[in-house]
Amino acid sequence: MTEITHIDPNARMSAAVVHGNVAYLAGQVALGAPGGSVTEQAKDIIERLEATLAKAGTDKSKLLSASIWLSDISTFDEMNAVWDAWVKDVTAPARATVESKLAAPQFTVEIALIAAI
Repeated sequence: MTEITHIDPNARMSAAVVHGNVAYLAGQVALGAPGGSVTEQAKDIIERLEATLAKAGTDKSKLLSASIWLSDISTFDEMNAVWDAWVKDVTAPARATVESKLAAPQFTVEIALIAAI
């Protein structure tokens, strides 16, 4: 059986789980920018995701899939400006973006990733 590695686990969840040559990153919210603009939150989330990708032994060049939740779909363009700047030097992954009520009102963006290792 292929080993399963949990990255930064706590009682509720792991920041990522690695199985085989794939890293599954949990959805991240902007813990460093709660209540900030969508731009500020998206930048904070991407920094957190980059750190978790590195801990998993991968990076944004190996992204397979991204799931993005916005509390207000009218901020789609604002979030995309941050996202597009981040993936401009790599082939963008498959992606879905939806409007959804998030876990707490101070968070307006959540992003989860799947990446090859």
